[in-house]
Amino acid sequence: MSEKLSLARIKRNGETFEISINTDKALEYKKGNASLSEVLLADQIFTNAKKGQVASQSELQNAFETSDTDKVADIILTKGEVQVTSEHRAQEREQRRKKLVHMINQQAVDPKTGLPHPVTRIELAMEQGKIHVDDNKPVEEQFDSIIAKLRPIIPISIEKKELVITIPGSYAGKMQQLVRKHTVKSEDWKSDGSWVVTVELPAGMAPDFISELNNVTHGEVIVE
Repeated sequence: MSEKLSLARIKRNGETFEISINTDKALEYKKGNASLSEVLLADQIFTNAKKGQVASQSELQNAFETSDTDKVADIILTKGEVQVTSEHRAQEREQRRKKLVHMINQQAVDPKTGLPHPVTRIELAMEQGKIHVDDNKPVEEQFDSIIAKLRPIIPISIEKKELVITIPGSYAGKMQQLVRKHTVKSEDWKSDGSWVVTVELPAGMAPDFISELNNVTHGEVIVE
């Protein structure tokens, strides 16, 4: 096992049971996106992994009503606590920060220009205002409160924009998924097969969305 153990643990019958894990895979396992073999770095269940103390079959049977290692490991992962290293927490924090900055860049605009704030400007404003992302809340739940904290530092507003898009019939099928990522306010199919659709989206996302439309249709889309 590695010098720095990453562990998942659970307490049963006053005893602690631990498994040695790949932290990233363990977190994915809890979401149903990884297999047990990808998670476990050792095939044993420990009472103290750092000391290498392995739980006996009778201890497992008494605590989990099974001595099957895989079944016990599954219980520990799904019902116990996955411990993460400080390095892993720092990586997750940075990922959350980047996600939030990206969301602000995509959904907010400078009301003076109607254009999105550049990522670097948002990052500097957050640094200037000592604005941090809460580790214990989803980024989406923090969006509004962080926008409120940014307003005294940079002019920022969340504005919606409506686009009326006319897509030639030859591209209408392949454009469905792209267009319906946003709020469709109305749509109409013309006799020539073209699709006229009104979409509402955050103003900051409009430039990239229009660029995507043009790329897929090779410039044959009409956006009003």
